[in-house]
Amino acid sequence: MQPTILLSDRDVHALLPMHECIDVMRGALRSVADGTAVLPLRTVIRLPRSPNAFATMPAVLDDDHPVLGAKIITVFPGNDSTPYDSHIGVVLLFDSAHGSLLAIADASSITAIRTSAVSGLATSLLARDDAAELAILGAGVLAMPHLEAVRCVRPIRRVRVWSRSGTRAAAFAERARRETGLEVVACANVEQAVGKADIICTVTASRTPVLEGRWLSPGVHVNAVGASLASSRELDSAAVAAARLFVDRRESALAEAGDYLIPLGEGTIGAQHILGELGELVTGSVTGRTGRDEITLFKSLGLAVEDVAALRHIHGKARKSGAGTQVSLGGLRS
Repeated sequence: MQPTILLSDRDVHALLPMHECIDVMRGALRSVADGTAVLPLRTVIRLPRSPNAFATMPAVLDDDHPVLGAKIITVFPGNDSTPYDSHIGVVLLFDSAHGSLLAIADASSITAIRTSAVSGLATSLLARDDAAELAILGAGVLAMPHLEAVRCVRPIRRVRVWSRSGTRAAAFAERARRETGLEVVACANVEQAVGKADIICTVTASRTPVLEGRWLSPGVHVNAVGASLASSRELDSAAVAAARLFVDRRESALAEAGDYLIPLGEGTIGAQHILGELGELVTGSVTGRTGRDEITLFKSLGLAVEDVAALRHIHGKARKSGAGTQVSLGGLRS
């Protein structure tokens, strides 16, 4: 029986570089499209008298290397202005032969990397090949990994960032310039940030729209990431209506994507506005961008299969390298 490997946030960052994670997410979302993943909707318990939540996200990958697992997290949106991450918890990985617990890993780091990697994958599938101007709305924990992910797939030359906290936007711009050597500018308002953008990533904690359709340039690609409730959205209805819309999973979008559900309820868009899932773009069963001036939109909610696939990849590397801490948690009868 293999010992369980405990993997810290440092272990996760060392074992899950962005370019590898984008490939892992490609495989994970292909499994959703081809039916080799079991993926129930997440269970979310809203805490009384607060915006905070406790969530469980299970998944089974039944492909060439079958595993099962789950992410168990707390979601505290108010942590955005504190030293704590907004998503805190663990990802668990079990083998499919005997159900033994293979790994326990930090969920905050896996979530940030895999969420950004999925946006990178969407960008590779939907953005124009020569897209070079990136706008990031939000300067929190997802901003830097999104910059890294998009740079993995497109020749980014300039970056503009906006945040409700101008101080945070300025700090992000300074750090990004130092780490990437790119031209990175903190903008005073959203319109200034997105006006010349080829790619926009919305990674805010806002529950109401920050991005308006009238600001979108022809041919722009948008990754809408921050909102994950049926009652919350980062894009206004005009932005969604103007775009060819793709999601990580239809079932999740129909239950949780306020960016889609609110304009649907208004009658601004119809039920057929979702053109496909990201995994279907990977397999080629649906068509993405069909013209240079089309606006494309990927609505990300995050799927447990992404966390499980990421930890399977990390666990395999940890076994080879000796990373992490091995513990015995039982499960083997004497």
